[in-house]
Amino acid sequence: MTTADAATGRTVTTDIPARLDRLPWSRWHWSVVVGLGTVWILDGLEVTVVGNIAARLSEPGSGLPITSAEVTGVAAALYVAGACSGALFWGRLTDRFGRRKLFMITLGVYLAATALTAVSFHAWWFFLFRFLTGFGIGGEYAAINSAIDELIPATYRGRVDLIINGSFWLGAVGGSLLSIVALNTGILPADVGWRATFALGAVLAVMILLVRRHVPESPRWLLIHGRDREAEEVVSGIEKAIESTRSGPLPPPHGEITIHQRRTISFTEIGRTVFARYPKRAVLGFSLFIGQAFLYNAITFGFGAILTRFFAIEADHTGYYFAVIAAGNFLGPLLLGKLFDTVGRRVMISSTYLLSGVLLFGTAWLFGRGSLTATTLTVCWCVVLFFASAGASSAYLTVSEIFPMETRAMAIAFFYALGTAAGGISGPLLFAGLTGTGRTGDTVLAFSIGAALMCAAGLVAVFLAVKAERRSLEDIATPLTAVTPGEQPSTRDTDGTDGTGGNGSAGGPSDTRPPSPPSPSPSQSPPSPPSPPSSDPA
Repeated sequence: MTTADAATGRTVTTDIPARLDRLPWSRWHWSVVVGLGTVWILDGLEVTVVGNIAARLSEPGSGLPITSAEVTGVAAALYVAGACSGALFWGRLTDRFGRRKLFMITLGVYLAATALTAVSFHAWWFFLFRFLTGFGIGGEYAAINSAIDELIPATYRGRVDLIINGSFWLGAVGGSLLSIVALNTGILPADVGWRATFALGAVLAVMILLVRRHVPESPRWLLIHGRDREAEEVVSGIEKAIESTRSGPLPPPHGEITIHQRRTISFTEIGRTVFARYPKRAVLGFSLFIGQAFLYNAITFGFGAILTRFFAIEADHTGYYFAVIAAGNFLGPLLLGKLFDTVGRRVMISSTYLLSGVLLFGTAWLFGRGSLTATTLTVCWCVVLFFASAGASSAYLTVSEIFPMETRAMAIAFFYALGTAAGGISGPLLFAGLTGTGRTGDTVLAFSIGAALMCAAGLVAVFLAVKAERRSLEDIATPLTAVTPGEQPSTRDTDGTDGTGGNGSAGGPSDTRPPSPPSPSPSQSPPSPPSPPSSDPA
């Protein structure tokens, strides 16, 4: 690493990104996955449990004066509002103050809010801490996805990101099964069971916090923010930890990048970068998030009502059906994730979106004909969501890797908030009215709307998806602080293009780029790891 003084700060030439991307998969990377990724299981647990306990909370003797409509309506809306506002609030701070500091704080907010939800004594208390729980979870999406992408080698980034985001559905399975046990008054009293489910979420958060404290700050973030010595110490420590488990030396890194260090990036510059320099990528992110939000609401929002109204399934048995489709949701990213790194982003993103949309159209047609039973409808939903879940997870992957380093957390936060608001506000308003009428044609229309938007997003991906597989983050989107040889750091500006340096972006010719670490070639890449729970990743 070399440095040179400049009037506006220090200029650093480094191979740190290349050193991180050339690392083979190791036990250290597993610790990152466990420490950062398992929070999505808590999110899935939270969302599912609240939906399943609504009826029990409204019963006399629950210890909480609240109605079922208030749980599924007011409390759910406040959770969504908290997630959206939390993503934007914490996302900005994550880019400014670092990934590690914020992912510790946001988990702490979630932990405290969930624990306090468990001791709710009045509706207003329950509503307040549902909002704060969402506020913490929203911040987790920005802090965690940016940290994971910056710590995981380019060879594995796609599959790891998909599996981590898809683990939400492991929590959903657990929440469905947990609610069956916790809400059984033969096991726990009516005023204890629902409190125990929230208390369990807080206990799990404490366990994750203990693991997470060993995850370091992103060396990429440290490097850009003038803390290059700390970045070097972190990367050297990672290399030593991995070398201690290997019989031979690590492969050499290839490529350097020159950075003009800046401690802060203005909010105006972040907005200009996302929407003026990369407008096509912004359209892509918007399309992917809106498509998956409406498809999921078309299926899941009226899930219980459809089973009880059209197939006479008892309300306390719908959790079993939901556990089945939740399992299908997790299997999609788990089994298809590797293909996003090998076949490629554009093909896999567009195909998963289009396939899930077409299959939902088929499900709507069969439902309209009266050809389905509760079991066969659940099977159809499983198949649809197998592909849709991989596509939805790839939306988070996409917005976390196609914008420059300095804007990453804020970009994730913006598109997450946008998709969550559309799915959590517009979606329920639309689909509740359609699935609640009890008319087959209205439910078919609900399915068709979700399918059409998913297909539209898939078509956008066909033309605009960025070929980011196995490429360094710095190669996909040049950091705002990057300097080309001979360039004056203080005069650098964007040129309004969408280019990514000739490797297949959505946006045309590139601006002049600094030397950036190339993606590992096949000869340099370590063997692709097998699926969990083996010692290598999926």
